[in-house]
Amino acid sequence: MRIIVAIVTIVVIIASPVAARQDDPRLDGLFAELLSATDSDQAHDLEMSIWRIWTEAGDEDLDQLMNFGIGAMRAGQFGPALNSFNAIINADPAFAEGWNKRATLYFYMGRYNDSISDVERTLALEPRHFGALSGMGLIHTELDDEATALEWFEHALEVNPHMPFILQRVDELRAKLQGEPI
Repeated sequence: MRIIVAIVTIVVIIASPVAARQDDPRLDGLFAELLSATDSDQAHDLEMSIWRIWTEAGDEDLDQLMNFGIGAMRAGQFGPALNSFNAIINADPAFAEGWNKRATLYFYMGRYNDSISDVERTLALEPRHFGALSGMGLIHTELDDEATALEWFEHALEVNPHMPFILQRVDELRAKLQGEPI
């Protein structure tokens, strides 16, 4: 009996991804389903599944740092959040969501150039990161570069066409820029 348990345990360990992150094999299927989703509830569930995978580093310490950093950022405690995201990036520079969360924090802090730099790192690791793509649109909106913001929002919608706020921003920017060269 112990041999069967050991074999089953080994098979589960081998079949399971080492880390739930941007290189997780489940993401390809989730992105395909997201593109073909026909109802907003289904799309929302798929988005949440993707975000869960992206946010888990697969390392208990890094996962705790991520949860702490997110909580601190939501509470407006930017210093502790920055320390947390810096520690994640230093420990695992190949973890895209560490870069993305720090980019988000930099955006909240008004540090747009730093945010752009971290979004670029995020997208180098996970080109389908619709949060980073739309985040780049938000940054360019803040920089009063609406044409570039529109391009980033449209690119985000190519990956995830189920973002109501981004759809609204695209409509607004297209109407505003109509007749202007982009």
